[in-house]
Amino acid sequence: MEKEFQMARLPRPYLPGCAQHLIQRGNNRTACFHDDTDHSAYLAFLKDAAEQYRVSIHAFVLMTNHVHLLATPQSETGVSRMMQALGRRYVRYFNHVHGRTGTLWEGRYRSTVVDTETYLLTVYRYIELNPVRAGMVEHASEYPWSSYQYNAVGKAIQLVSPHPQYLALGCKPAERQAQCKRSFHDVVDLLHVTERP
Repeated sequence: MEKEFQMARLPRPYLPGCAQHLIQRGNNRTACFHDDTDHSAYLAFLKDAAEQYRVSIHAFVLMTNHVHLLATPQSETGVSRMMQALGRRYVRYFNHVHGRTGTLWEGRYRSTVVDTETYLLTVYRYIELNPVRAGMVEHASEYPWSSYQYNAVGKAIQLVSPHPQYLALGCKPAERQAQCKRSFHDVVDLLHVTERP
């Protein structure tokens, strides 16, 4: 009798102290957030899980049917435990509030280790510009469910823990926010040019 072989799950590239870009999508691209209460609940649960498993959240955006996070774990298992705890808690909340059952997320989240020196600030911009690229807003500042509100606008968001490379943009918060805005301004202008017919 022939044996059936199943591919083992590949280990995730968890490196303590290295930033990672995490993406989690809704099952069949269905909505994961229906209203502001959903967004607020997700961020509160994320904050709790990040603190519990010692993961720093540098950037985030909550889109209608997916999530992007830029995070740095302090242990090899920090990110996986954080995402498992967050997923379980948010799915229970979401199913209860919206009268549904079953899975919400499309399998496991995706993760990529970020090259800090050359790529990290680019990932910041990529994450926070998602609503602009999706045509939901004209400017990142108009979207309330993104870390742009902290990194460029200066709104207090307890969830966000600035990465050292972000802190190096200026000695004072206002300097860092101004630098962040300038870098986004150039990218947004380019987006608008390339999207013209």
